[in-house]
Amino acid sequence: MQSTQKAIDIRGLTKTYGHNRGIDNVSFSVDRGEIFGFLGPNGAGKSTTIRCLMGLIKPTGGAADILGMDFLTQRHDIMKRVGYMPSETQFYPSMKVSEVIRFAADVRGMDCREEAAKLCERLKVDTNKRVEELSLGNRKKVGIVCAMQHKPELFLFDEPTSGLDPLIQAEFFELVQEYVSGGTTCFLSSHVLSEVKKYCGRAAIIKEGRLIATDTIENLAHTNAKSVRIVGLRDIALDGAENIIRHDNAVEFIYNGNINALIGELWDKKITDLTIEEPSLDDVFMHYYGTDE
Repeated sequence: MQSTQKAIDIRGLTKTYGHNRGIDNVSFSVDRGEIFGFLGPNGAGKSTTIRCLMGLIKPTGGAADILGMDFLTQRHDIMKRVGYMPSETQFYPSMKVSEVIRFAADVRGMDCREEAAKLCERLKVDTNKRVEELSLGNRKKVGIVCAMQHKPELFLFDEPTSGLDPLIQAEFFELVQEYVSGGTTCFLSSHVLSEVKKYCGRAAIIKEGRLIATDTIENLAHTNAKSVRIVGLRDIALDGAENIIRHDNAVEFIYNGNINALIGELWDKKITDLTIEEPSLDDVFMHYYGTDE
């Protein structure tokens, strides 16, 4: 059943590439009017999910509605109402930036000159340069303008801030918040934790093609785990100790076990300092990602 309250509703989305990993049974929804983060390390399946939603690759199974429309049978109508930016923006190298932006508007049959001019000014886009003269960050900015200029109902951004300098990153998110305050929904993938915890109300976490958590940022960060630092000990072998970082004369880790077991383990050790505190949000996400990230 389609929900008019959901900007995106994904149910069991699967994409297999033979023996290579894609995504497996991914299900979550994005409410209208929110900024939703899609978190995961590189290669986790973020881009595959987004490309399936945009109809750029055909899923192996599952279903999804975008703005209340079926993502497979109503793709043409969906494209009119979505602003999409891939992780790697590619344009005709000989075209001027102004031509690229106008071309993107013409494809939609829209006059976006006023909005495009505002975006170019805010993001400091030089419209007179040719694409082949642009750095990665400047190509990214052109992609943002193309995705935003028609003021869509939904943004689908795949790693939108990679390659942008910090000032432009901040300006980008100011723009996103302005559009969202006007009713737009924003779905963005990222592996930058600080972005998600600062700007997103909810997030989904994907790892190795499988969804492992979907919740508010506050709930995702709520855990019984503790961040532990021990000085005078170089290693520890204890059930519940994860994400272990070893130093010359100290060890740090996230501890999910019984605190009494930890104290018992340290009872006869010659330690010089012990710190036990609530883990940071970064530590929590690293726990979801696993110790290899």
